Amino acid sequence: MGSIRGMSDKTTGRLAKQIAAFSTEHGGAEGQIAYLGQMGARIVLVGDDGAWGDLVAPSVDVATAAAEAAGLTLREAFDGELAAKVSTGPYEWRRMAGIQL
Repeated sequence: MGSIRGMSDKTTGRLAKQIAAFSTEHGGAEGQIAYLGQMGARIVLVGDDGAWGDLVAPSVDVATAAAEAAGLTLREAFDGELAAKVSTGPYEWRRMAGIQL
C-alpha cells in the first residue's frame, strides 16, 4: 500500500504545481471538481483573466488535496457566475460548433 500512497502523493504534488502555475499565469484562479467515475475527477480551472483549463486527477480526494495545496478556491458547481468569468475566442467557438463552421 505504501507505493500507491507514494504515487498519489507524487500525483497530488504534480497537480498542485500545475494548478499554482495556472493561477499565477492568469492573475488568480477558481475551480470546480467533477467526478468522472472510474477515470477519476476533472479539475476545471478559471483564471481571473477569463482563461480556462482543466486537469484530470485519479480521484476526487487527490483532486481536492491538490487544489487545497495550491490554494485554489473551489466552487461546489460550475454555475452561471463561474461560467460568466470564462472568455471564449474563435478557437473555442469553432470547437463548440464542430464541423458546422
